[in-house]
Amino acid sequence: MSINPFTPDQQQRIVESIRQAEKATSGEIRVHVEAHCANADPMQRAIEVFAHLGMHQTKEKNGVLFYLAHADRKFAVLGDQGIDAKVPDNFWESTKELLRTHFAAGNYAEGLSQGIERAGQQLKQYFPYASDDTNELADDISFD
Repeated sequence: MSINPFTPDQQQRIVESIRQAEKATSGEIRVHVEAHCANADPMQRAIEVFAHLGMHQTKEKNGVLFYLAHADRKFAVLGDQGIDAKVPDNFWESTKELLRTHFAAGNYAEGLSQGIERAGQQLKQYFPYASDDTNELADDISFD
């Protein structure tokens, strides 16, 4: 059963963060939310969701997934090979710390928005927007 922890305004803010981040990059950002993590390790679940959403199909392997199992208080941030090879060594861990700070206070929407903005800055640096870019993946939040 899908449980959406966000108000309509919060959900719109997250989607708008994705759209803003993607305006300056060929990279793709997705957010996937579910109540419970189907795997003991949220990173393993994020890998499954990444594949399920077809995120590995981006031309430059520059998709980023923000995964949240809100009832279990688990989350992961996963970047595809292209972006993972370019970002600083501590980038994913420091992004998770930013999320953890907001999530601990119950501010899921704010944490996701700031994490998305941060990922967008890295994507913009390494995969700048080109005039022939197409939005390869939907910007909406997926729920399970």
